[in-house]
Amino acid sequence: MSASAVFILDVKGRPLISRNYKGDVAMSEIEHFMPLLMQQEEEGALAPLLSHGRVHFLWIKHSNLYLVATTLKNANASLVYSFLYKTVEVFSEYFKELEEESIRDNFVIVYELLDELMDFGFPQTTDSKILQEYITQQGNKLETGKSRVPPTVTNAVSWRSEGIKYKKNEVFIDVIESVNLLVSPHDFASPLPQSGSRRGGPLFADPQSPCVHSQVNANGSVLLSEIVGTIKLKVFLSGMPELRLGLNDRVLFELTGRSKNKSVELEDVKFHQCVRLSRFDNDRTISFIPPDGDFELMSYRLSTQVKPLIWIESVIEKFSHSRVEIMVKAKGQFKKQSVANGVEISVPVPSDADSPRFKTSVGSAKYVPEKNIVIWSIKSFPGGKEYLMRAHFGLPSVEKEEEEGRPPIGVKFEIPYFTVSGIQVRYMKIIEKSGYQALPWVRYITQSGDYQLRTS
Repeated sequence: MSASAVFILDVKGRPLISRNYKGDVAMSEIEHFMPLLMQQEEEGALAPLLSHGRVHFLWIKHSNLYLVATTLKNANASLVYSFLYKTVEVFSEYFKELEEESIRDNFVIVYELLDELMDFGFPQTTDSKILQEYITQQGNKLETGKSRVPPTVTNAVSWRSEGIKYKKNEVFIDVIESVNLLVSPHDFASPLPQSGSRRGGPLFADPQSPCVHSQVNANGSVLLSEIVGTIKLKVFLSGMPELRLGLNDRVLFELTGRSKNKSVELEDVKFHQCVRLSRFDNDRTISFIPPDGDFELMSYRLSTQVKPLIWIESVIEKFSHSRVEIMVKAKGQFKKQSVANGVEISVPVPSDADSPRFKTSVGSAKYVPEKNIVIWSIKSFPGGKEYLMRAHFGLPSVEKEEEEGRPPIGVKFEIPYFTVSGIQVRYMKIIEKSGYQALPWVRYITQSGDYQLRTS
């Protein structure tokens, strides 16, 4: 079973709009939601599901809104949450930004969408492209004897309209992998280079000043390492084509006796609804009739140990509570023929720091005082290269108590034409009854996900 009713509340918990699908839960029950939420926030044990008597509230927060589904039954919670997030996605497609103002300005369309998204508590049409065919922001004029609902909604292929035509038939495939990494330093004392020495001496060093220092270097240990991948398609194909995508999937290679070939073992694979799951279960073939335009075909995860693509070493020196000096070394630990673009290294600094001065061997550094970080930006970072950034800050003369630990150093980057996992698109077959020729294009991108290196 799914939801009995769906509510959209403002940030104070006041209902902006609601839709009662089954009538088995009193609409007044929503008055208990915000007190329950506030009580949990005070106790520090916030949960995605709250209960009042026999009524359960399943909720998410987006911008300044709460989307809440109520149910009496032992509902499929993952289905309800998936529906709530899909609702956010659909409303965002219609209104660009989903917030209180866009709900107030579009009451009629919101009600129409809620009626189409769910029927008697069960998700129905949740594809925004199909919904936009018959729920428009210009309003609808009903003509006698004509149905305003397109045949797509009742077709077996509800995600694609018939009669689509393109002069040039093309498919663009993006394989995007995000690297999540958390590195922690080992507990050890590392001697720093002497001030003024050629090897890493502090830029603004005063050899007479006593200092304390900490360092993160290549002896750190990887606490978390995973790859989260998505395969996104942009489809410009006429008619009702069937596509078959081939990957270097390890299970497929073992089934076909090609286990010696380079392959990847995919975990937690999730597909778009267009993929024929029974076919994939039988012979690992990814076969589907695609939606028109942009969509995410599949996602996957690999919990393999990944060598950090950009490694960071950090040295911090404090001089008699009057100033602090930070040296950061970044090294590209990926293939020399690859280049990381748009690299941003966020280095935490003391909250009371002032008077920043920087020197970088490449790129530029800027102080962001509201976030207590220095952002070192490097437009182009080739593999195998090492770069340095040094920063000097003044500190108040009044001694401030040391905070427990320091926030981690964060790194953002994007490496085109490269995947960490080694996944490959081996082929893309396009079959359509008219027999036209179509061109598939493939692009690989590796980017940073939650990529952090802790400092001691």
